Amino acid sequence: MGARWGRRRTRRGGLRLSEAQVALMAASLVCSAVVVYVCWKQLPPLPWTSSVPPRRVSVLLWWEPFGGRHRAKRLPPDCRLRFNISGCRLLTDRAAYGEAQAVLFHHRDLVKGPPDWPPPWGVHVRPAEEQQVLIDDEEEAAEALALAASGPRPPGQRWVWMNFESPTHSPGLQSLARNLFNWTLSYPADSDIFVPYGYLYPRTHPSEQPAGLVPPLARKQGLVAWVVSNWDERQARVRYYRQLSQYVTVDLFGKGGPGQPLPDVGLLHTVARYKFYLAFENSQHLDYITEKLWRNAFLAGAVPVVLGPDRANYERFVPRRAFIHVDDFPDASSLAAHLQFLDRNPAAYRGYFSWRRSYAVHVTSFWDEPWCRTCQAVRMAGDQPKSVPNLAGWFQR
Repeated sequence: MGARWGRRRTRRGGLRLSEAQVALMAASLVCSAVVVYVCWKQLPPLPWTSSVPPRRVSVLLWWEPFGGRHRAKRLPPDCRLRFNISGCRLLTDRAAYGEAQAVLFHHRDLVKGPPDWPPPWGVHVRPAEEQQVLIDDEEEAAEALALAASGPRPPGQRWVWMNFESPTHSPGLQSLARNLFNWTLSYPADSDIFVPYGYLYPRTHPSEQPAGLVPPLARKQGLVAWVVSNWDERQARVRYYRQLSQYVTVDLFGKGGPGQPLPDVGLLHTVARYKFYLAFENSQHLDYITEKLWRNAFLAGAVPVVLGPDRANYERFVPRRAFIHVDDFPDASSLAAHLQFLDRNPAAYRGYFSWRRSYAVHVTSFWDEPWCRTCQAVRMAGDQPKSVPNLAGWFQR
């Protein structure tokens, strides 16, 4: 008989593979190994197997806010030490522009003074100092902005628009080109990098600010205090103060208006002597809740009487019983009557401090914290491209 393909039985009763079957199995193993290798190379590395340290992020502050272009460069903060944010390289030297993953621009300095934009990447232009001398009218300023908006940038670099003034006090928004910036850094909660003036966080240690549950009432010698530096009779806060002061005494401090100078002990120690503080904002806009609440009132241990966005907006960030809103009352005389009632009833007054059992106050450190938060945002973000199509429309709410 002719030879048959297939398995052959050995003398001991076992099975023996033919030479063809052995070759076929070997080829299959080789192919499987190749497939596994190719697929494995396509898989992302496991987090516990990567030996490459997280990338270090460079953030260039184009100028220090409010006149920084005319000052000597200061040392950047230590983000890890100050805010527990690691992997940051903060830059002030514009020569390192090409190394920065993000460039931080302060709005007021963008629109005040001569144009001062980074040059198109890879294109030789005159130094910024020479450009500032040559550009002296609006038409040339517009040309400089158009060049900044359309010119090439270092690959992957993000331009970050930073502003902490309200829309009412942010001139020049309409002059900025659409899609000029990649990210926004500001106090509105929907900013790309959300940095509020302050916030509450869960208390973990008794020493965290504000200390104690209720400030000692014995040291509160006055009823209502207000510290204001920019006085404008057209502002809603000044008009409301004029009405309120007809029914209750308000001690006014500050450089602007009819206020008296702050005592040498400083703002916090001065306000701590009062039961209430007028945390009145200079304009009313969404999420515009400034240090007047977080620092001047909460840290000083006074109950804030707020005038700003509506009550619901405040309650997104602080407990309902942590403040008094002027909108809670039909008029200033009704508010004055409520403050006088709380003055006569210590138990009711202390109820405005119950939130301190659970929360402490963080007050934002300008300008170090926004700088470090930008680094943190770059590290957490992916490579998804983004730009701000209508900066003025988004911010002017």
